[in-house]
Amino acid sequence: MRFSVSIPVMTAALALSVATASAEQITFVSQGGAYQEAQTKAILNPAAKLLGITINQDSAPDAWPVLKTQAATGKPIWDVIDAPTTICVRGGDQGMVEKLDFSKLPNAASMPAQYKTPYSVAYEFYSSVLAYNKKKFAGKAPQTWADFWDVKAFPGTRALRNHPQATMEAALLADGVPADKLYPLDVDRAFKKLEQIKPNITVWWTSGAQSAQLLADGEIDMEMAWNGRVAAVMKEGAPVSFTFNQGLLQETSLCIVKGAPNLETAYKFVNAAMTPDIQANFPAYIDYGPGNPAAYATGKISPERTAQMPSAPENAAKQVLVSQAWWASPAGEDAIKRWAGFVQK
Repeated sequence: MRFSVSIPVMTAALALSVATASAEQITFVSQGGAYQEAQTKAILNPAAKLLGITINQDSAPDAWPVLKTQAATGKPIWDVIDAPTTICVRGGDQGMVEKLDFSKLPNAASMPAQYKTPYSVAYEFYSSVLAYNKKKFAGKAPQTWADFWDVKAFPGTRALRNHPQATMEAALLADGVPADKLYPLDVDRAFKKLEQIKPNITVWWTSGAQSAQLLADGEIDMEMAWNGRVAAVMKEGAPVSFTFNQGLLQETSLCIVKGAPNLETAYKFVNAAMTPDIQANFPAYIDYGPGNPAAYATGKISPERTAQMPSAPENAAKQVLVSQAWWASPAGEDAIKRWAGFVQK
């Protein structure tokens, strides 16, 4: 609610400050599509209203090459990026992303340490989960990655993402590595386990839309997929379900471009975007969870909706938080390079 106050005289100084405030703006970059549409309603519009600023938007499904180009010019045009945390960390290590001054981000102060890096703060969470066809597994559904690898007890067609992040973690979990002992990843052991299941993988999917279509069409019986994509198929009536058990919890983070043209306003925006009350808007528009756990204490998210969120405390406890720091390290980058050869041979 906005309140109007009648003021008989507005001084020149006050008028100038109001004009300056209204002129504040940032350029915010996200990944496009339904996700960016949802966050516009859930986060961007409320934050812009709260701060009285203008938020210009750009889209880049892969922000990395554009970030590098802007850094090379020395005159970036982006301010805040919504991107995988690995991009924020790599960008920070290479001098393209600001090292955050967390004293300017009080809304991030109480967030778990593992949800933050020197260059980023977790903005929203999604999970790579084990999804399956309920008709195919009417008697006993797969609940672990060991079940996914057990083609005798759980026969059927399978699909995995054509990317090592989360897929290698699933392989190690299937091989008996305890969740709290995953990192640093034993890359050789992960690839050895993946070689075992490779003959049974019908599709190595490359997009969330493709993974959803495989489930909707009944082309595969079980797969690793993003929880939001599975939820969308379920809403359409497909006989599909999934489990958060041993899910791989991953986050999209916010980071600020080094040399951002609107640096101070960028800080204001990031802090506003992490406000628990604003973060609690996410579940109303998309099946991904708030980055700030305090959002679940606002009362805005119903118990039913909380149960569907990957970052809800009860669901997060069942999962493994993917180490973006490891994936941004030289070892992680080497694993990504090795992946291409594994899939192609």
